[in-house]
Amino acid sequence: MLDPLSEIITLLRPRTVFSKGISGAGRWGVRYGDFGQPSFCVVLDGRCLLAVDGQDTVTLETGDFVFLPATPGFTLSGFEPVTPERIDPKVTPAPTGEVRHGTRGGRPDVRLLGGYFVFDSPDTALLVTLLPALVHVRDVERLSVLVRLVGEETAHRRSGRDLVLARLVEVLLIEALRSTPGEGTPPGLLRGLADARLAAAMRHMHGDPARSWTVDQLAKKAALSRSAFFERFTRAVGLPPMEYLLAWRMAVAKDLLRSHDIRLAEVAERVGYGSASTFSTAFSRHVGQSPSSYARGH
Repeated sequence: MLDPLSEIITLLRPRTVFSKGISGAGRWGVRYGDFGQPSFCVVLDGRCLLAVDGQDTVTLETGDFVFLPATPGFTLSGFEPVTPERIDPKVTPAPTGEVRHGTRGGRPDVRLLGGYFVFDSPDTALLVTLLPALVHVRDVERLSVLVRLVGEETAHRRSGRDLVLARLVEVLLIEALRSTPGEGTPPGLLRGLADARLAAAMRHMHGDPARSWTVDQLAKKAALSRSAFFERFTRAVGLPPMEYLLAWRMAVAKDLLRSHDIRLAEVAERVGYGSASTFSTAFSRHVGQSPSSYARGH
């Protein structure tokens, strides 16, 4: 049975764009404006504070990994009160070396490696809506190793660089998300997958999107009554089961329309519709344009 988390990451096709070293010492702080792209950071050494808009301030320590699916505004600082320097990531030129904040020279209080990437798929919203605004993982050495590898590949123009980076970022994302405790997260994919019974139903949805699933059938896969499954799924994932299934079918359909030269009837069949016309109506309603227009545009 297919793994929903791996499927979603693979469908989105992430690729690294940029990573940089960051250090801070003494009295320092930087305020980044809203960025919108998914970003990540690992603490290589030391400690600092991270305050993401709409989230509680967290202390970052050596080995911590942070992932921001949509990267809203945030402040990164030391522990002394300071008026942070404002940075607009959308217009500030990318630095060529390590960025130092606060006291120049000498040993820094904290060293970090941060970066961002974009998705080749236009379905970024699918990931953002299903994940917490802030993913903070502690004491997972595998993540630190992966991020260091990303940093090394980004810094050198070696043969096969783009392919290696694409694979590393996929593994990095999956490792970070599966290391996040699902039970305490907001409604979304991680919380749904953390529930063994709901995860069973979600694996069947992803494994066979062409099947004419009903809530009753999915409830049986989860070994729950219909009403208990519906309420539990909606509360955990943030969407009713059929809405989640529709969103996944449309994401798969868009990928097929973008990437493959196949007939509309075959696309319809592979995502659970009995005819091309029925699929076209549903697709147009969900996406805002017809399948043929979407395929031409991508």
